[in-house]
Amino acid sequence: NSIEFAGALHATVVRQVRLKNPSRKTLMYNAILVGRDADDFSLPKGSTVTIAPKRQTTINVEFTSRFLRPAEAVLLLVSKNVGGIDGATLTFSLKSEVNHIEPADILKCRSPCYEL
Repeated sequence: NSIEFAGALHATVVRQVRLKNPSRKTLMYNAILVGRDADDFSLPKGSTVTIAPKRQTTINVEFTSRFLRPAEAVLLLVSKNVGGIDGATLTFSLKSEVNHIEPADILKCRSPCYEL
């Protein structure tokens, strides 16, 4: 599974990942961001995810671009044992793309074109 983050340079883009729990017991996951550009991605609601039985939840993943090159990381959701049940480990590929650049500021300068 791949999640795309497209936006302006230095902008923050938020994507949601929906997780479903089809079992009759609560599932808990520990979310970890790994990879070359993992520091550019964040989990604003924390790294622990709890899913009630027969329910679903969403987790937000934020990305703030610092460079023009595409960023890549992996979101790992590792199950914690709760009440004797373990969920499957889930992985999501996170990829970014800078699709436009907004100027930070515009400066006007005056200077002579030629001096002797």
